[in-house]
Amino acid sequence: MSGRTWLQPSRLFNRRMGLALLWVLLICGIAVTVNVAGIHVVGSIDAWERWLHAHSTHLLAWRLVLYAATAYGWWWMRQRLRRREPEAETHQRLLRVEIGAVVTVVLLEGSQWLRNG
Repeated sequence: MSGRTWLQPSRLFNRRMGLALLWVLLICGIAVTVNVAGIHVVGSIDAWERWLHAHSTHLLAWRLVLYAATAYGWWWMRQRLRRREPEAETHQRLLRVEIGAVVTVVLLEGSQWLRNG
């Protein structure tokens, strides 16, 4: 990809991008719905926060399972991509994405750990 070709509207607003945006909106909507339902079930925002804190170990285990499933899926996709595109540029691109993903997960989990003590 050269210069600013990725900024072209046809590349930014295609069917793939629309589906990705739809998935992101769907996931955010589910997260909001779960939080609103949780607040409604326990009675208040403070009670919901206490419930989340009390079950933080279970939620950590759930996140670790999700991270493991994502890592497995990534590894599977990475192997296929490396067979299809064996160039060094592909390897560098994947390495940058992997480093970014690991840094993001470490920062997210670190912020959770610092907040919950």
